[in-house]
Amino acid sequence: MEKFLQYLEEAQKITRAIDHMLYVTFPLIKDKRLLFKVLSESKKAIAYCINAILQYEYLYKRIRLYEDAKSNFRTFRDKCTKKYNILGNETRAILDLFEIVERHKESSFEFIKNDKVIMLSENMKQKEISFEKTKEFLLLAKSILQKTKNGINPHF
Repeated sequence: MEKFLQYLEEAQKITRAIDHMLYVTFPLIKDKRLLFKVLSESKKAIAYCINAILQYEYLYKRIRLYEDAKSNFRTFRDKCTKKYNILGNETRAILDLFEIVERHKESSFEFIKNDKVIMLSENMKQKEISFEKTKEFLLLAKSILQKTKNGINPHF
């Protein structure tokens, strides 16, 4: 199987799982740590979609790929987003999600306040994560997955 199809299949599996996690498991358990799991899995699903697009475009010799992930993301942003109908605000949201997940990994302290998870960085800068924000990132992952599928094969 082509590499881009493997990425697409993985993104689809992850997206289904996190959808269930957010809309079924989270309301039952109400464990805020699930929000971070949904965020990190949303990031993974979107990264798989981006990789699928890059692999597909590379296969047809429309782009070059690099060893550096930042260069590949730049290629995705500059050369692929228009073709796949990925809007500028979606690209900014992708970058925001990636930053939040990285901050979570580096966060020195987290706590719950008013149904939001608050992350504190080393310099005590706060970042709030709510159920609504997590839901937005899940919807973003679903949207990017659908646009990826439509762009690679309009008959999906």
